[in-house]
Amino acid sequence: MAKAQAPDTSSISRLDQIKISQYFGCNTFSERTMRERLQKDVYKAYRQALKRGEALSPEVARSVALAMKEWALEQGCTHFTHWFLPMTGATAEKHDAFITWDEPGTVIERFSGSQLIQGEPDASSFPSGGLRATFEARGYTAWDPASPAFLMEGPLGKTLCIPTAFVGYHGEALDHKVPLLRSMGVLSERAKDALKHFGVNAEAVVAQCGPEQEYFAVDLDLAQQRPDLMFANRTLQGAKPPKGQELEDHYFGSIKERVLGFMQEVELECFKLGIPAKTRHNEVAPNQFEIAPIYEAANLASDHNQLLMEILKSVGERHSLAILLHEKPFAGVNGSGKHVNWSLATDEGQNLLEPGQTPEENLQFLYFLSATLKAIHTHGGLLRAAIASAGNDHRLGANEAPPAIMSAFLGAQLNHILDAIEKGDAADASTQRILDLGIGNLPRIEKDATDRNRTSPFAFTGNKFEFRAVGSSQPIALPLTVINAAVAEALEGLNAKLDAEIKSGKEHKAAVMAVVRQAIIETKAIRFEGNGYSDEWKQEAERRGLPHAKDTVAALHIWEGAAAKAVFSKAGILSEGELESRLHIRHEQYQKAIAIETQVLRQMAETQILPSITADLGARANSLAKLAAAGVTVPEPLKAALQAQATLAGEAQVRLAAMKEALLAAEAMEDNHARTEAFGNQVNESKHALREVLDRLEEACDADLWPLPKYWQLLSPLL
Repeated sequence: MAKAQAPDTSSISRLDQIKISQYFGCNTFSERTMRERLQKDVYKAYRQALKRGEALSPEVARSVALAMKEWALEQGCTHFTHWFLPMTGATAEKHDAFITWDEPGTVIERFSGSQLIQGEPDASSFPSGGLRATFEARGYTAWDPASPAFLMEGPLGKTLCIPTAFVGYHGEALDHKVPLLRSMGVLSERAKDALKHFGVNAEAVVAQCGPEQEYFAVDLDLAQQRPDLMFANRTLQGAKPPKGQELEDHYFGSIKERVLGFMQEVELECFKLGIPAKTRHNEVAPNQFEIAPIYEAANLASDHNQLLMEILKSVGERHSLAILLHEKPFAGVNGSGKHVNWSLATDEGQNLLEPGQTPEENLQFLYFLSATLKAIHTHGGLLRAAIASAGNDHRLGANEAPPAIMSAFLGAQLNHILDAIEKGDAADASTQRILDLGIGNLPRIEKDATDRNRTSPFAFTGNKFEFRAVGSSQPIALPLTVINAAVAEALEGLNAKLDAEIKSGKEHKAAVMAVVRQAIIETKAIRFEGNGYSDEWKQEAERRGLPHAKDTVAALHIWEGAAAKAVFSKAGILSEGELESRLHIRHEQYQKAIAIETQVLRQMAETQILPSITADLGARANSLAKLAAAGVTVPEPLKAALQAQATLAGEAQVRLAAMKEALLAAEAMEDNHARTEAFGNQVNESKHALREVLDRLEEACDADLWPLPKYWQLLSPLL
């Protein structure tokens, strides 16, 4: 059988060297490569198992492993690893060489089917939230056949990376991937049941995702001079620069050569790994940028986004750039998000959230739209909890990102249609290009009749929903799992109601419209078209009974609610134990993030900033004393300025002591919830109070004595 003739990727160093389509995915064991290397019956069995969500047979696994090993060795691989996503937020890997003993003193390259399917890394130090004791070291990685293996290029060789799920000895999910895959399976089943009512017999329905990734890039040499950027990924102190984003001249501006070279190398790496990077541009804040991909299956999008974050950082270092993925690296300028665009599609590629060409397709569209609205209405608080973190707390509700209140924006045209369905009116919705529902005089759906609303956390944008509240550093697997679970639950409820309506004797279209109308009425509270930044909306949302978790402390309480537990446990997405473990981990991660920031700020204040201020005070006092000794009258304003600076330095010492006391008090608390509240309130407040004084001291200090790169240096254009 002829083997795939992959291009020599080692010689590709420019985007325009050959067509992207000729080398896209060349560093992955893609389906095209498998189709060319596997026997037809083996490839067919693999595809069927993948579509049905079934385990591969040992025979198929052995054949795939052999083909994968041969391909990897041909590409220059010396090692392989099971690449997985533990609940640290980062990726994990343990590399093994392709060797085993052949005879004494001689090795051969070997890679078995069992090694492909299952690995056994030490799991003792990964977060488990109490699912396992720390002395229980065993964990298992299981191959995810839906995510292609890929090559990691190192300085002296390549490693075959096999995307896997990570579970404990008793099968407990210890990662973000397992719940995501489970939620996709449940959603597929519920969606297939719904489609049968519209004459569509799909083999599978796939949750689709296209995450937009925002990030900052700053000069690496400057970043390495700031302990806060090195250890907390954000600046914990920094006076406002004379120019930030006020002129809005960075947004969509010309991309500077240094940054463009970095972006192009990132895209080159992405294309080799089959990551469909589509868009690059400058974002709003100085030195803030965005990269966005084409849509793909949610689990693959999740893997690719994790890879992308790693690529951004590693390529950035090669270009002497520090890539900051924190949600708020700099105070006073916009933070970074990760807009998770979500939709549903059949295995044949039909987008279920796009109006169709026939009345029946538009009924189907309204049905799935209603299910999504019901999911947001029922579990808006859980969606908020899914994206809660210490970093995202700095961004949400700050008039630069969606508010912490979950609402849905549909646009005037679609809103008008839903209102008309609710009232039973026959008003026409538009005189522009429209799609007819074919039911009496009901209004007709226009494909795209409205502008986008950037203040909406969950906005409908033509054929998808854009979940804009996800933080830039966060893995997207968790919010995707919540969306999938909530929509699956909503579809299950709508399907049951539709069955009952039809059983009662209603004609199909009338039955569908009855169920849709009821959903529209029940979910009206979360539809909002106005300014989500306004105080009026906060008051209106409260009147509507919408949850408003202003920070992680409040959001984690929602995670513990009965509704949250039910949506996961009854569908088999997360057991109560797995759900509880994630709650413990999120409390711990939140506490540790703030504790690290506090300790870094303490060290910066004690060993860098305040000694510099003291030196500046001494130098100024000495200068004034010399003037007086020379018979020069020292103006009172100079004396007053020196006294004001000294008073401010004294206040900094007082606030520093208060911050240290708050940290000690929080760490001494045994109750997990009380500790989280102490970190989120007292520790954070004391940290912010100290920063306020330090920022003022920076503005008064001799520039030659200030020990840290300033905002104006970090945010200067990267020419």
